[in-house]
Amino acid sequence: MIEARQRQLRFGDGLIAEEVSDLQEDWMKHADQALEDEQLIATVYDALAKRSPKSRTRGRRGTPAEVVMRLLLLKHIRNWSFDVLEREVRANLVYRDFTRVGASKVPDSKSMGRWELALGPEEVQKIHERVVEIAQGNQVVKGRKMRLDTTVVETNIHYPTDSNLLGDGVRVLIRAMKRIAEIAGEQGAKLRDRSRSVKFRILEIGRIARTRGGPNRERLQQGYEKLLSTVGRVVGQAKRFSSEITAGVKRSADVMQQAALEGLRKELDIFAPRVRQVMRQAKQRIFGADTHVADKLVSIFEPTTEIIRKGKASKPTEFGKMVKIQEAENQIITDYAVYVRRPSDSELVIPALEAHEKKLGCTPRLVAGDAAFYSAKNEAAAHERGVKRVCIPNRSTKSADRKREQKKRWFKQGQKWRTGCEGRISVLKRRHGLRRCLYKGDAGMKRWVGLGVIADNLHHLGTVLAERKN
Repeated sequence: MIEARQRQLRFGDGLIAEEVSDLQEDWMKHADQALEDEQLIATVYDALAKRSPKSRTRGRRGTPAEVVMRLLLLKHIRNWSFDVLEREVRANLVYRDFTRVGASKVPDSKSMGRWELALGPEEVQKIHERVVEIAQGNQVVKGRKMRLDTTVVETNIHYPTDSNLLGDGVRVLIRAMKRIAEIAGEQGAKLRDRSRSVKFRILEIGRIARTRGGPNRERLQQGYEKLLSTVGRVVGQAKRFSSEITAGVKRSADVMQQAALEGLRKELDIFAPRVRQVMRQAKQRIFGADTHVADKLVSIFEPTTEIIRKGKASKPTEFGKMVKIQEAENQIITDYAVYVRRPSDSELVIPALEAHEKKLGCTPRLVAGDAAFYSAKNEAAAHERGVKRVCIPNRSTKSADRKREQKKRWFKQGQKWRTGCEGRISVLKRRHGLRRCLYKGDAGMKRWVGLGVIADNLHHLGTVLAERKN
């Protein structure tokens, strides 16, 4: 049974609150007050209630929704893992008070991981919108200015090469088939473990790839030919195991073991096509010299990962998802978006204006962005909506009037303010973990980005209110 808040305080809760009242950081005191909001707690409560039809009324008492929300946000504020979060809250009275755990037992890290799955992208978006409303209600955000930029949040994968991706696929398929063989016994086809052979082929390809010279091209093709042949046999065996489970050849009398077999069959059916796709793109690259394969797969575990090049000298190629960050005054992020497919930056200006008007109820006086967001259509549409100053440079213009306009004081000041968005993205990556997403799948990416943005907003909301009070 879940609850919104703790119904009854323990004897030690009052003592903890009294002892740590002057130890909290300045921003934490005001963020603590913001998180008392009933709508925030109700959003988390409703998300937890969806896990089971009778979660609200049946079963043992679970962790209250208020504590769940505060623990998850503290994790992203500090950029901790769930294990570190459990340890720090257990050992620190300030964190016990902030998260409302008090004198109760701190939930274990595995339970916290299940909460993260229960709190979906939609609920995270609602929490973010409510935090922005709280910031607007406290006059931290007025909506007079808007700036936006894009960045890449990488998925949690290793650098992709065709040989390593094939090795990953073989490892997963053979591991699943071994578990099937343990459950089903000697029934049906016998498993032949080719992982050792695949490992040697990958090491051989790696040695050839690291050397220079023309003749090595032929040796590389020979190595891949042997590797692809072995991987093809593994995929064929996985397909055979899957069909035998479907036909009932491989089965178990135990109900739980049979359910495990069905789960392993689904795993084979998911990963075998991905391995075949990697085989196709490896053949096209190695034997057809085609390096621009459509819908290239760069991870069998995160198949939707995109290859993104934003022209960075330090990291020319990134593997992840494109994310839009949109800010107003006092560094409050009013909107964010994770894109399934990378859009052109110039396509994001008008939707960003619409989101600003919807969330803050007004049209910004100033809109700022870098040159990638410029188009004459965007500038005209922004002026039609009531934006007085559109501070987006056109680097390729030959118009003397346009060049003169971009040298005016207001334009330069707008661009100077715009550069703060790059600093905000840097803080999100360093302080809140948006450099690399550790949650799985597209939904996990949206949760990771959303919680990181909320954590940053809470930090700045608390900081601004603390400075105003002083």
